[in-house]
Amino acid sequence: MDTTVADPLLGALLDGRYRVRSRVAKGGMATVYTALDERLERTVALKIIHPAHSRDPQFVDRFTDEAKTIARLTHPNVVAVYDQGNHQGLPYLVMEYVRGRTLREVLAERRRLQPQEALAIMEQMLAAIAAAHRAGLVHRDVKPENVLVAEAPGDTHNLIDGVVKVADFGLARAVEASADETGSHLMATVAYVAPELVTDGHADPRTDVYSAGIVLFEMLTGRVPYEADRPVEVAWQHVDRDVPFPSRYVPGLPTAVDDLVARATRRDPGARPTDAGALLAEVQACRDDIGVELATRSRPLAQPTVVVPRVESVPQTYQSQPQQRPSWARLPGGGPAQPPARRRRAPEPSGPGGKLNELMAQINANPRTRLTVIAAMLTVGLLVAIGGYWLGVGRYTDAPDLRQYNRDQIVEMARANGFKVQFAEPKFDASVPKDKVLVQDPGPGGRILDGGTITITLSLGPEVYKVPDIAGKEYDLALVDLQAMKLTGTRADKYDDAVPPGYVVDTEPKIGTQVNPGSAVKVFVSVGPNPVKVPLLIGKQLEAAKQELSKVHIQLGRVEEVESDKPKNEVVSQSIGDGNSVTDGMVMDVQISKGPAMVTVPRVIDMQLQDARKTLEDMGFKVDSQGFGTVRQQDPQPGTAVPPGTTIRLFAFF
Repeated sequence: MDTTVADPLLGALLDGRYRVRSRVAKGGMATVYTALDERLERTVALKIIHPAHSRDPQFVDRFTDEAKTIARLTHPNVVAVYDQGNHQGLPYLVMEYVRGRTLREVLAERRRLQPQEALAIMEQMLAAIAAAHRAGLVHRDVKPENVLVAEAPGDTHNLIDGVVKVADFGLARAVEASADETGSHLMATVAYVAPELVTDGHADPRTDVYSAGIVLFEMLTGRVPYEADRPVEVAWQHVDRDVPFPSRYVPGLPTAVDDLVARATRRDPGARPTDAGALLAEVQACRDDIGVELATRSRPLAQPTVVVPRVESVPQTYQSQPQQRPSWARLPGGGPAQPPARRRRAPEPSGPGGKLNELMAQINANPRTRLTVIAAMLTVGLLVAIGGYWLGVGRYTDAPDLRQYNRDQIVEMARANGFKVQFAEPKFDASVPKDKVLVQDPGPGGRILDGGTITITLSLGPEVYKVPDIAGKEYDLALVDLQAMKLTGTRADKYDDAVPPGYVVDTEPKIGTQVNPGSAVKVFVSVGPNPVKVPLLIGKQLEAAKQELSKVHIQLGRVEEVESDKPKNEVVSQSIGDGNSVTDGMVMDVQISKGPAMVTVPRVIDMQLQDARKTLEDMGFKVDSQGFGTVRQQDPQPGTAVPPGTTIRLFAFF
């Protein structure tokens, strides 16, 4: 059975121009669609505001004004606004369609980025936000969902050369202004909210600088700095705590990156860069510093390039003057000056053998010289032997075994033995418990220089994820949440009276259950109330009630006998009221009558018929009499236990 709920906007033509094609995403304030601009024959993005906001005229006016302001904001890193309109009372924006993914989707796939990639994205983000700040706009909702990344063609993993665009300028401000006028809370995403927005609701360009710093932290570490069960607790952590260094979670990150995040996320707005342009300059400087550092690590220094003066040709008459050219620039064939005459020396012995013989003769001619040379040779030999031992063996020692200790103990043990410790990025491993040593390099007993560095890789334990809370979400959006947790979803229809059709009712395994990556989660999606209703069983015999339940696939549960004046085995109550919708696996408990209490038949023989009848009827019996006068026989016999209302037959005669 096809239970897909059709979106009424799909295929609709807005203002006779924009043909809606498909839905891209649905957020808290608006839904985004792709559409074809039939007039200019280009694909655009349509952001249509939710009905809850469209009913507020103050919001609509503010939204229209903000749209006009954003449309005048022209920058290559800003998602352009082409048009705005109203469809069936719902305001909408027509924007540039960016073929790519949100930064949130990139992080869901990559988890975290390398510093060069994160800084490259930040440069383009801040360039867009700086243009808005120069125009007097404050974004107020800088987060990965509002950053679009169009990766380099042909290389889906090249983020450095990708194009980054920022969207949703002014939308949060319009919603916030409407909320303030109705006494509601400030609209903000608590994971990225600046402290001053939490305490007094004030926002200026430095607010966007703080949020951008949190986005940089998340790109570097794969997580936001603060987490809690309730959003308000996360918001107040921004007020009460300093954002930690990214290297706390990813050892080995450059110090320049830690300092950059710290400056952007200072709790005091006056201590941050004044706007996105100032932070952009710091990001560019940091990126250059990291590039120089990486280049120095990865290859030897190149020889410097020097400028060599050009050697001009000179007339022949001046070539005899060597002072006109430096010695390295003299040309052949120009009649250079002859060197001054020198006294001729006696011919030297030819070849290396002759020189060696001459040297040996000089040494042997003087005994003291001979002893000095021998001592020098022995000393040199001894130094070479000691140096060879030191370089090959002596300067090394054995690495200690740190595998059985926790992180803090490892640092203490290494320090006590005179070594340094470096923690590599932890890895998942099903066989090694979490926070235990997965790899030690060098290993226990391995060769290491005195005072050298031991690299430790800790285990993250088995790679597991919790089934996300997707109850109440539309099925297609629930699948996005599952894919972000590296899980797959399979749909199963389920009747439900309370949940609208197309929305998630439950999951199997249950929400919050830990599962391995790639696990399949059965998603139960509501198809509305079940047209089959619970039957009325009260007044029916138990066997008849069983047949009624089997017809509607309800299982009979507990059967309890109770005191009742109803006939034995007659249903007197049921646990689920009739008329309710039948659900899968429904179980019905019932109570049945034990039957009425038995009454003992009295003796009325030898009594006058009229007196006997009255006696029996007063006890609740029915009387069937024959004859007149004195009762001579009765049926049932006196002393018999019978149900109330039983008919007693009397026979009377004189």
